[in-house]
Amino acid sequence: MKIMIINTGGTISCVGNPLAPMTSSAFAEACRVQLEPLLAQRFPDLVLDYATDLAFPESANGMLDSTNLQPSDWCLIADYILNHYDEADGWVVLHGTDTMDFTGMALPLLLSRFSADGTPLAALSKPVILTGSQVPLFYSPGGGRIEGMHFNTDAFQNVCGAVAAARSGLSEVCLFFDSLLLRGSRITKTDANQFRGFSTPNAAPLGRYGISFTLDSGEILPPPVSRQISLDDENVRADVLRQLSHIRSRIGAVRVAQLNAFPAHYDQREGSALLADLINACVAQGVSGLVLESYGAGNFPSGNANSAKDGAIYKALDAASKAGVVIMDNTQVLHGWVDYNAYAAGAWLPAIGALNPVDMTPMASLAKLTVLLAAREGNGWSMDDVKHLMQIPLAGEMAAISQLDSRINPVLLAGQAIKTFNGSAELFNDPQKGPLLRQNGGRILWSMLAPDAQAELPGRLVVQNDGNLVFYSRNNQPLWASNTGQAESAASSLRLTASAGDVKLSLYDYALQRESWAHRALI
Repeated sequence: MKIMIINTGGTISCVGNPLAPMTSSAFAEACRVQLEPLLAQRFPDLVLDYATDLAFPESANGMLDSTNLQPSDWCLIADYILNHYDEADGWVVLHGTDTMDFTGMALPLLLSRFSADGTPLAALSKPVILTGSQVPLFYSPGGGRIEGMHFNTDAFQNVCGAVAAARSGLSEVCLFFDSLLLRGSRITKTDANQFRGFSTPNAAPLGRYGISFTLDSGEILPPPVSRQISLDDENVRADVLRQLSHIRSRIGAVRVAQLNAFPAHYDQREGSALLADLINACVAQGVSGLVLESYGAGNFPSGNANSAKDGAIYKALDAASKAGVVIMDNTQVLHGWVDYNAYAAGAWLPAIGALNPVDMTPMASLAKLTVLLAAREGNGWSMDDVKHLMQIPLAGEMAAISQLDSRINPVLLAGQAIKTFNGSAELFNDPQKGPLLRQNGGRILWSMLAPDAQAELPGRLVVQNDGNLVFYSRNNQPLWASNTGQAESAASSLRLTASAGDVKLSLYDYALQRESWAHRALI
């Protein structure tokens, strides 16, 4: 099995005092002498290759401390993987820890392609494993000749785990760090001094490396539904490369900024606020998107404690939205998600066009929005398409609150619901009545079972891999079915979407790339 090592820089490949990145060729030679004999003890069939021809133009020696990484550098990494896709069974990308959480979201998007509704058109079929370290891998007292590997370094353990993960056949971008395999699009750096530098606060680890390497199959994203959308197909890969070429030509002009909520001065009588001034300054600089880091469940100061719409901050965000700026309302809290129905202090944000990222991290929001805006024109997406894509999971980066998927989260149990992102409607599996499509406020728009049905409830709603949507009783008897099943496997997703005047529940067949069943209701 052949694994390709891509060294971008960062602590793991630094030497000297102060620490500075080694060149890619010097790092590759040190790995061959110091590292490979140790890896061969565990993986005797392992073949390592090194990307020594990837260089970042900002740096004199071609390697880059991730502190100075910019969006165009995400494209360089993705381009290298795509152009060498047939040459390896997996990749290990060595990366600095400062901006690892941004790259963890950007790479899976740059290595895939989606339709305007979020259906995968091209999907990763091999592992791409990010890793780094808090302590350098190699020991070089004078910054010259490598004399060995560092004492008590996390770098060696992280490389071992990343190589094991890259051999696993996963089809997603992950991070291996301090014995844990984490989804790349979910990571956040949570410690600058301990070896466990990263976590995924709203998602479970995908795997662990203790005495042996283990994976949790229930947490791992499914592979491509067929070769027709897999990067193993050279035509599919060519389409992604064309998309990447367009993104590279645009990404430098896409400006997305983060702005966190803090107790800043505002004056209700004068209609002024420091946060409003900062928002207006961002808009004046030509930002395309704003990622708000709000309090708690998505609460952001409006500038007026009595009437949100009269506040200076409300008016600044409203003006930004009307000017075409995409506004993401993330929470700055590590655990939990945005809920506009929780507090009046956050309920006003949808009115100015703020989007709900659920439990996506602010770093993932920034990277995702940057890539999607850069890809928009080349893919023929409207701004509404971009806003829709920002509110659905494309790489496992957020909870799928508006859909079920037969491959990873196929069941809606009694008491559970899927909801539209604007909170206007939900499909609720009522323990006594079965699945109900209902408007915010409780008005029932559609009932899956007849109101007078005598059924053994509660039951469960299942999106099956045969293309059928079925509601089963507590004794496993089918009480309702979409009757869209196929003889062959037919991976599908159940989606709940809302527009200005209606809500739609639809079953989408991935292989046929079309809806196989739908119900629409006016609201």
